[in-house]
Amino acid sequence: MVDPLELIRDGKVKRYFRARRKLSAPGLVCHITQRAAGKEPLFVENEDYLGMIWILKEVSQEYGLTVHAFCLMPNHVHLLLGVGEESLYEAMKKLFGRYAMRFNRKYERKGHLFGGPYRQSVCFDPSYLIAASLYIHLNPVKAGLCQDPFKYRWSSCGLYSRTRRGGAFVDPTLVLGLLGEDSAESRQRYRSLLEKGVEIKLVPTGEQRKAVESFLAELGRKLPVLWSWLSHGAARHVAGGILLSESKSWEEGIDKLDARGLLRKRESTEALKFAVEQLAARGFTREEIAQRLGLSRKTLYNKLRG
Repeated sequence: MVDPLELIRDGKVKRYFRARRKLSAPGLVCHITQRAAGKEPLFVENEDYLGMIWILKEVSQEYGLTVHAFCLMPNHVHLLLGVGEESLYEAMKKLFGRYAMRFNRKYERKGHLFGGPYRQSVCFDPSYLIAASLYIHLNPVKAGLCQDPFKYRWSSCGLYSRTRRGGAFVDPTLVLGLLGEDSAESRQRYRSLLEKGVEIKLVPTGEQRKAVESFLAELGRKLPVLWSWLSHGAARHVAGGILLSESKSWEEGIDKLDARGLLRKRESTEALKFAVEQLAARGFTREEIAQRLGLSRKTLYNKLRG
């Protein structure tokens, strides 16, 4: 039987897609995607995004994962991860399981939060790695959530435009290192790739397995000189595991979350409305909903009305 890990290491496979039986071995770099079940949201308010980042940080440290890039969208998640000695499957099981349990408890909902097993694409090819990170960071622009990917709060894109600035759990050096030895120059090249990437239509990974490959091919047509430089070996593999700068707002936000009360408190009216919808769908009356949420009927009415 052919060993996919050997094919990848020998350079015979540039990208390996897995929807079910996941690969896990030290040194693998994986693009992980996970989506909500149906049209349900994964994140209702800011504290939900911060909660996922909190859990991602803890799980990555516990299982020796290197987080190269991530993007949290309202109904799906993208991660670009370097695998350590521990099982990637167990790490992802804990990450998504912990978040789902806390989200369901917070919003009084039942059933599966995620729409099935996470998807995994494994790759060591430099051009694919860069394309995967660009694809991840361009998601909020393509969804109309922002115009500048560097300003989207719930992704690692901003780290790719700043100089090294202390310790954190997100590590952009692998991708930026593939674009050159000079950090300022590599950051500028990454920005140029993002600017061109904005012009390209993104195909959702859930709809097409080769969505990133399609994006990569189109990017190569728009930036032939740079892409030729990458394809002919000028790009260098840089060892992962170096802890670099992180968004200050994430750190300040997750530091305010008590570990025991994480994700349980509903901070916004939108979050309260979502919890009410979940309980109403399960057949609870307005009075019963108010009791479960610890509010009087009048207070609940006023909050929803406001």
